[in-house]
Amino acid sequence: MKKIMSFMSFMFFCHMALLFGSEQKPLPRIGIAGISIECSTFSPAVTPLEAFRQREGEALLGNYPYLSSDSLIGKGAVWLPAMMSSATPGGIITRETYETLVGKTLDLIRANMPYDGFFYHIHGAMSVVGLDDPEGDFLERIRGIIGNDAIVSTSMDLHGNVSTRLAEFSDLITCFRMAPHEDAAESIRRAVVNLYERITSGKGRPAYKAWVAVPILLPGERTSTRVEPGKSLYAMIPGIEALPGVVDAGIWISYAWADEPRNQGVVMVVGDDREQVGSSAKKLAEKFWSVRRQFDFEAPAKSLDECLDAAIASKKKPFFISDMGDNPTGGGAGDVTWTLARLLRRPEFKTPKSKTVIYASIPGPEMIAEAKKAGVGGQAEAMVGAMEDNRFEGPVKLSGTVMYTSDREAVIKTGNIHVIVTQSRAAYHYESGMTAIGLKPREADIVIVKQGYLVPDWYNMQADWMMAHTRGGVDQDLVNLPFKRVVRPMYPLDPNMADPELNVIFVPSARCKYGR
Repeated sequence: MKKIMSFMSFMFFCHMALLFGSEQKPLPRIGIAGISIECSTFSPAVTPLEAFRQREGEALLGNYPYLSSDSLIGKGAVWLPAMMSSATPGGIITRETYETLVGKTLDLIRANMPYDGFFYHIHGAMSVVGLDDPEGDFLERIRGIIGNDAIVSTSMDLHGNVSTRLAEFSDLITCFRMAPHEDAAESIRRAVVNLYERITSGKGRPAYKAWVAVPILLPGERTSTRVEPGKSLYAMIPGIEALPGVVDAGIWISYAWADEPRNQGVVMVVGDDREQVGSSAKKLAEKFWSVRRQFDFEAPAKSLDECLDAAIASKKKPFFISDMGDNPTGGGAGDVTWTLARLLRRPEFKTPKSKTVIYASIPGPEMIAEAKKAGVGGQAEAMVGAMEDNRFEGPVKLSGTVMYTSDREAVIKTGNIHVIVTQSRAAYHYESGMTAIGLKPREADIVIVKQGYLVPDWYNMQADWMMAHTRGGVDQDLVNLPFKRVVRPMYPLDPNMADPELNVIFVPSARCKYGR
């Protein structure tokens, strides 16, 4: 009996030991870091260090609610956020700013070693003085710390650029599938979930990464996924992603206003089945190339005067006009006065009985100060705009009645034009941003915004809409921009170029770089 009891006790303790051991299996350690900005090299503006919002450590986890401590994924790994730096799109950044951000981030990454995986969160269109492919450089330097065994998942904007260097150091890579980017949160989550699942399932890094260069360089304003052919092109991706042996697929439109060799369309597919991955990448690339001539502006695109004439004649309200050339969320300086100067000269808006116009917006610290002195209802006059980009028009003298004032914003009414003046460059993407300063865009006859395609708030509000060809750092007249470094031929810079081969390149794993 004692022998039986001893044997049973032994088996019980063995079972408990195995159970206890399985419960104590270390959770995977996954890092998080990135820099997000898109930069126009055709703008004279320079994005300073203070323009970047830097979130680090636990504060950074707030960007990813699905990693909360009570979520399944949040509890399933040790998440090690280093730093995420992001800034409103703008001009090129200095090497000093880049090195400051990267250096600080790398120090935080070192402090959290070791890693089983890493989530690399970027936009993909950053430009740095004297440095090609900064996102590829940054990831290679991260790899220099975390090693090549850790699995890296990269999340990007579809207007980013995917160099072979970036592709090599990423094991998983994905991008948004909608423009405007209504699926941004979903796409970022996909990158995180794919990484987590490949680690925890034991499948590890996908075996194959197919990369195809597609020599197209078109702006987002001409490649919206709300309309054809972008709508159908991107609708192909879920079907390819669902194929056995495929983990993810992406089409990168690229960024049109940077003159760098990496700027071009790219298709990437990652997965475990070489044939499926390669053929899927080829299929997407061929479709992308075949519809290149069908891409067009989402709304009628005309000269500024033609847009204003149409808005004045229209009975629909609000009638939106996109001031495309100086879109700050596309990389424009946001302070070009070319459009505002011409708007103020139009006689149709000079009387109180004329159509009402909201213009958003123009920087003018001097006007903010004068508006505060005058107070609401008072008269103010000051120069506004052209502090960064004065190539097309100098600062404009604005005078009128103060309708709203604060430390950051003022609304100046001149004739029947309501000009939003800001302390620094700003983008108005939400109705609440205007109603907070006393404006009612739904009741205005004409709303002019420094945007390309309209963001959802404005798109859902507009009764009619046109896109104005205006001047600035994101000028839509691509063929006349001084491109010198992009790889030619390139559509539409070379509209009659021969069909490219669209070669599928299987990018090696980062582990292959050092022969292991």
